[in-house]
Amino acid sequence: MTTDHSSPQNTILTRLSPAKINLFLHITGKRADGYHNLQTVFRLLDWGDYLYFSFADQPVAVDTTLDSHELCCQLLTLSGTQTITASITDNLIYKAAWALLTAAIKANQLPKQLPKVSLTLDKHIPMGAGLGGGSSNAATTMLVLNEMWQLSFTQNELINIGTTVGADVPIFIFGQDAIAMGIGEALTAIDLPDQQYLVLTPDAHVSTAELFAHPKLRRDTAALAVEAIKNQSESYTKNLWASYHNVFTPVVTSLAPAVDEALQYLQGLEKVALGTARMTGSGSAVFLPLDSSVIDDKALLAQWIVDAPCPAYLVNSL
Repeated sequence: MTTDHSSPQNTILTRLSPAKINLFLHITGKRADGYHNLQTVFRLLDWGDYLYFSFADQPVAVDTTLDSHELCCQLLTLSGTQTITASITDNLIYKAAWALLTAAIKANQLPKQLPKVSLTLDKHIPMGAGLGGGSSNAATTMLVLNEMWQLSFTQNELINIGTTVGADVPIFIFGQDAIAMGIGEALTAIDLPDQQYLVLTPDAHVSTAELFAHPKLRRDTAALAVEAIKNQSESYTKNLWASYHNVFTPVVTSLAPAVDEALQYLQGLEKVALGTARMTGSGSAVFLPLDSSVIDDKALLAQWIVDAPCPAYLVNSL
């Protein structure tokens, strides 16, 4: 499948906003603040959305009488997001820019002049798929604006700001495969072998709130040490062995027949692909790691895409 990623005229920056997958996903307990402690390994993919940034040549003086919301609305224009949110202030891209400005004002490091930004989103990652599309858009926006607005936040500071926007935002600011703990903000880099995946995106969505409230959701997976996760990477990269799993899979497949159908389809390919099919995040996307013995068989892979019960994509680790 080929897609035209040509950018709008006068754009000065084009950025891939990558998708992510979870190689496994455990819940190790509930926190005092109501959130859950997670353990997962994130992989970033070479496939995702595209963000096009156009900056005004002449910066405008920052009006210090405006609050951060008013300032953000003055500085940021969004397009390509109308089908996602009706109001600009509800969009994660806007929320990321607003959080960045709020933090800069609080830290007293907002420049006296800032260029206006026109941002266009070219959307490819399905919404509600567990692929992190909105969070990736938010993180990509923060990284670019931090540089272009010369706010000088460090990566760790951006991760802390990003956590206020969404739990998956930090991994995209981190920008590499990682073990994640806490609510997803405690990240440790991990070096994994390159991998190709067949990703299916069924048209189904189960709300995260419904999933976390489900009586059959397992919330007591024994916590693993970071070093153990690093040393046992062969247990969850191509195949899922031992204690690695996605706690959301049995719940989501019971609530969303389309996800169950897509997962069963990939499970039927496992003996040839030599990988274990699984769900990413809290769904609905599912994926199958492909062994090197099949990735050069273009005809076979094309047939797998044609036969899939929903949209299918061949993607690589980033």
